Amino acid sequence: MLRACTLGTTIFFLFAAISFAQQAQPAQAPPPAPGSPQDFVQQAQKLSQEGDQNGALDLYRKAMKKAPDLYEAHLGAGVALDLKGDYTKARKEFEEAIKDASPDTKAQALRSMAFSYAFESQAEKAAKFEKMVFDDRIRHKEWTTAAGVANELARIYLESGDPQNAYKWYKLGYETAQRKTDMNNAEKNLWLFRWENAQARIDAREGKPGEAQQHVAAAKDALDKANNPDQLRFYPYLTGYVAYYAGNYTKAIADLLKADQHDPLILALLGEAYQKAGDEATAKKYFEKVLEINIHNPTNAFARPLAKMKLA
Repeated sequence: MLRACTLGTTIFFLFAAISFAQQAQPAQAPPPAPGSPQDFVQQAQKLSQEGDQNGALDLYRKAMKKAPDLYEAHLGAGVALDLKGDYTKARKEFEEAIKDASPDTKAQALRSMAFSYAFESQAEKAAKFEKMVFDDRIRHKEWTTAAGVANELARIYLESGDPQNAYKWYKLGYETAQRKTDMNNAEKNLWLFRWENAQARIDAREGKPGEAQQHVAAAKDALDKANNPDQLRFYPYLTGYVAYYAGNYTKAIADLLKADQHDPLILALLGEAYQKAGDEATAKKYFEKVLEINIHNPTNAFARPLAKMKLA
């Protein structure tokens, strides 16, 4: 069964809103000099996004030859290696990136290492690095960001087959978010939606469809009260996820087709649902779509290995 589907909230744990998810480039920054390490890194990043991981690695190595301690080169090489499936080699690059990281980029490097372990569903090893980021955000009283990290780790636990630790970290994420003293009612309901969403998915994975549906209803109520149109797209992911694990593949497909079709996790679950429904041709199409996505994040960490296995 699909190991990878939980961020129904994940995606929605809004790491786009987290400052360390990706470091912003200075406005009007001049292009790097041709042949410079930074130039090689930029070229490599483009190739990696296009799916040419070997070409990207060649350029990252050229950058490292000129600048052995260049953080971006080691981080990018780790990403390319993970996307290739060379996880052990990837982690060596992430180790270098962590050592070379500035205070502003350290969390990104730590989370990238965690994602690398998620590619192999090694949740406990991933947790070591996620916890470092979580603890740092708690020390700085960045409650919302810390809550997002907790939810990210919870998803890794859930999709690695550990619902007990998933519940623990989702609960901690919800409770941590409540420590933000100036949270308005819309924000409170949004975090409640995420918490109910998480409980629904945990129950679904544990074979408790009745309990899962109760949490789905509570999630919908919280979402309506949050009055946040941007979050509406996550609801069909939730209902499709719950339907899939309840064995209702027709509903799972119908709901997941309404969800984000650029998310590899959703595409992978659609592939699984079509396969369970007996439509191998369409299932193959969705697994192929997963492999066209070259991003390094928790959703792809679970979807990509599954798609590779299904198409082997």
